[in-house]
Amino acid sequence: MNLLKTSLLALVLLTTAASCTKDEDPVVEELNYSIDLNLANETDWDMANEILRLVNEHRVSVGLNMLQKDQQYASAYAVDHTQYMIENRKISHDNFSERVRALKDRGAASVGENVGYGYTEAQSLVTAWLNSPSHKRVLEGQYTHSGFGIMKNSQGQYYFTQLFYRN
Repeated sequence: MNLLKTSLLALVLLTTAASCTKDEDPVVEELNYSIDLNLANETDWDMANEILRLVNEHRVSVGLNMLQKDQQYASAYAVDHTQYMIENRKISHDNFSERVRALKDRGAASVGENVGYGYTEAQSLVTAWLNSPSHKRVLEGQYTHSGFGIMKNSQGQYYFTQLFYRN
């Protein structure tokens, strides 16, 4: 019976607030992944700025460089993916290879991605990412820039995409 209660609790926690991470090196097809840069304006920049502040505080505390905010391409691609997750009502890294190729076509040497859902504060999201080995690895990766796709669905729940890349 304890196993059943534990499984149910884990399922409730997973559906309440979840996150996922993806590091690069997928097989990439030849695509022309163009994007409307105006999409970047749709992100919640107050939340994005707070996440970036917290991520950079952590990175500096472990001897890493601070990330620069990309309010153009990386954020437009991140918003596009966040919209996709909202439309499909799930967090995912679907089509990550397209985002990798798009950023590499613009000079990125490597790309990583963290996604999340359901967190209401930047601190809780960043704490969850730091407590997850795979998310922490991306967050502490050898990146120089970050873009954000942070939006709420029609029920007011946040979905997050943070793209990381190195020029």
